[in-house]
Amino acid sequence: MASPSPPDASRRSSTARQSILKAARELVLSVGYSQLTIEGIAAKAGVGKQTIYRWWPSKGAVVFEAFLAAEGGAGTAPDLPDTGNIERDLKTVLRATVEELCDPSFDAAFRGMAAEIQGDTELAKQLVQTLLGPQTQAIVRRLEGAQRAKQIRRSIDLDVATELLFGPIFRRWLLRMGPLDLAFADSVVALALRAIRPDRKR
Repeated sequence: MASPSPPDASRRSSTARQSILKAARELVLSVGYSQLTIEGIAAKAGVGKQTIYRWWPSKGAVVFEAFLAAEGGAGTAPDLPDTGNIERDLKTVLRATVEELCDPSFDAAFRGMAAEIQGDTELAKQLVQTLLGPQTQAIVRRLEGAQRAKQIRRSIDLDVATELLFGPIFRRWLLRMGPLDLAFADSVVALALRAIRPDRKR
């Protein structure tokens, strides 16, 4: 009679990891980031606290990966829409950004994350490398297309142009300065394009 196969340790680890990420996401949405604890995540996931610390150094790192996994993973970002009209496409993207930032569940979790990265340089580095970096590259690719179509000037620094577009959105969200709505997103696009279009179109 054949002996039973030994338990698959890698499968157990993968299952535990996914349970932890799921628990972290559900808890941060229900209790908020400030009330979230590693102990609470461990209890909900049915694992020991040390299991979490084996993979993540802090609750911020767990929550970040949990939301990243829910968004489809790290390292790449889909290309921006390209209808041939740069103003229309940028408004589509900035409007979607505003809607996400204004989603109550996103807002609660990411305000906590924004506070956490002020004192956690490794988490801040991870955020840039795995989320903001790929998103910025996608925006730059779309702006390069607009340059080829002569819709914006060739001399423009595209990294600066990206900050010109998204900086006001994140500043207003972070500081709660005035309404953050679709009209504001459209205004940011209109003003930014006035600054970066070819001179004959400004």
